[in-house]
Amino acid sequence: MPQNFDPDEIRQATRQVLSTGIIAMAAMLVIYVVWSGVYTVREYERAVVLRFGRYHSEVGPGLHFKLPWIDRRVLIDTSERSLRLPSGTQDTSTRGQQMKINKMEEEQSLILTGDLFAAVVEWTVIWRVTDPQEYVFSINERQVEDTILAVARSTMHRVVGDYSADEILTGKRNEIAAAALEEMTQQLAVYQCGVSVVDLQLQRVTPPERVRPAFDDVNASIQQRDQLVNEARRERNKMIPTAMANSDKLIREAEGYAARRRAEAAGEIAALLSKYESYKEAPEVTRQRMYLESMERVLSTSGPKTILDSDLKGLLPMLNLTPTATAP
Repeated sequence: MPQNFDPDEIRQATRQVLSTGIIAMAAMLVIYVVWSGVYTVREYERAVVLRFGRYHSEVGPGLHFKLPWIDRRVLIDTSERSLRLPSGTQDTSTRGQQMKINKMEEEQSLILTGDLFAAVVEWTVIWRVTDPQEYVFSINERQVEDTILAVARSTMHRVVGDYSADEILTGKRNEIAAAALEEMTQQLAVYQCGVSVVDLQLQRVTPPERVRPAFDDVNASIQQRDQLVNEARRERNKMIPTAMANSDKLIREAEGYAARRRAEAAGEIAALLSKYESYKEAPEVTRQRMYLESMERVLSTSGPKTILDSDLKGLLPMLNLTPTATAP
C-alpha cells in the first residue's frame, strides 16, 4: 500500500537539514578562521605581519591573531647566531700533537699584514637580527650569511692590513677585533639589512707553517729580551733608592756648608761694620788699636825676638844672636 508524505513534514525536515548544514559550515568556517588566523610567537622570535603584501605591524612573543587570506605573518629568529670565518676552515687535532689545518684551509686563512707579511687568521662573528622589518624587505634570508661573510672578510683584510705581523701575532689582537667589530657594524648599517654584529672574536692568529720555526725563534729572542729588560729594571729599582739617598746626603751636606759659610760671612760683615762704626767715632784711636792688634798677632807667631832701645848709644861688644850657641 503506497505511503502518503505530508508536504509540511517534508518542508520542515528540509529546513532542519539546511539549518544543520549551515551551522556545520559556519562551525567549520569558524574553526578554519581560528586555525589559520591564530599563531604563536616564541620568546626568541619576532613576527612581521604583512597585509596585502605590505608591512602592517611587528609583534613580540605570545599568542596573536591575523586576518585569514589578508594578513601573512613572517617569523624572524632574533637569537644570536655565530659564523666561523673564513668559511671551510676547521681545526683537526690528534692526541699528543698540536692542532693543524691542511694546506688548502691555511691558504684560505692567509691575510696580508701592513708590513707585507702573511698571517693565518681565524675568527668568529656573532650576529643577530635587530630590525625584523628591514630584514624581511631588504635581504633574502638565505643570503644573510653570504652577506655577513663578504663584509667580514673584506673588513678583516682591511683592518689586518693596518698592523704589522708582530703586532697581530703578539699584543694587538683585542684592538684588531674591536676595530673589525666597529667597521662591520657600520657597513651592515649602510646596507640596511636588519642584522648587526654582537661580537667578533679572534680564534687563532698564527704564522704560516713554512715560517713557523723562524717565528718561534723570534718569540724566543723576544722572551729573552723581555727577561733582560726585567732584570735591568729590577737592578735599576734596587740602585735608584741608594743613589737618591746618597744624593740627598750630599745635598744636605752642601746646604749645611752653605749655611755655615753664610753665617761666618754674616759674622765677619757684622764685625767689620762694628769696626767701621768705631772708626767713625775715633779714627786715630781705632787705627792705633788695629795697628797694635795686628802687631800682636804677627809678633806672637814670629819666634824669639831681640828688642833694642832707641836711646842706646852703642851696641854691646858681643851679642849672642843664636840662643843655642855656647859662649867662649
